[in-house]
Amino acid sequence: MPNSIVLIGPMAVGKTTLGLELARQLGRDFIDSDQQIENQHGKIAEIFASRGEAWFRQVEARCVAQLLAQSKPFVLSLGGGAVLDTGTQQLLSAHTVVYLSASSDHVRARLLRSTNRPLLQSEDPVARWEKLLKDRACVYQRLADLTLEIEDHKASELARLIIDQLSRTVQGESNE
Repeated sequence: MPNSIVLIGPMAVGKTTLGLELARQLGRDFIDSDQQIENQHGKIAEIFASRGEAWFRQVEARCVAQLLAQSKPFVLSLGGGAVLDTGTQQLLSAHTVVYLSASSDHVRARLLRSTNRPLLQSEDPVARWEKLLKDRACVYQRLADLTLEIEDHKASELARLIIDQLSRTVQGESNE
């Protein structure tokens, strides 16, 4: 697996947890784009409150572009809306993209506990999450080299599934 692996999908599906485990199993570095942004600019919720979503998306696109320019393969977890940027979409074509999919029932408890997700600060965070997923699902699907339904799997199992699937894909390409 020569290139970096990028995990995409809606918020609360476990991209960071799985990314950490996948990186551990592969012996690669793990990077969370949201954490990188917070390290440089402060809490995302505060950025949304003070600067707005449009400014955040510009910062996010620049951050993701810098991360994807690294030459050493790594595992990257993207924020749920990062894939909306057309420049980011183009950059992702040079990497292996894994879409993590889940139902709202599966992530409901996480969504209801969450206080740091500005796009979910509404009367019904689950309905808001479902709307965001509906709006973004076609982008996630189009960009994905591999789609995984994460329900009823532990991060270690999902990481192994990704590695096995990608290994089969690489072997299939080398046999052609």
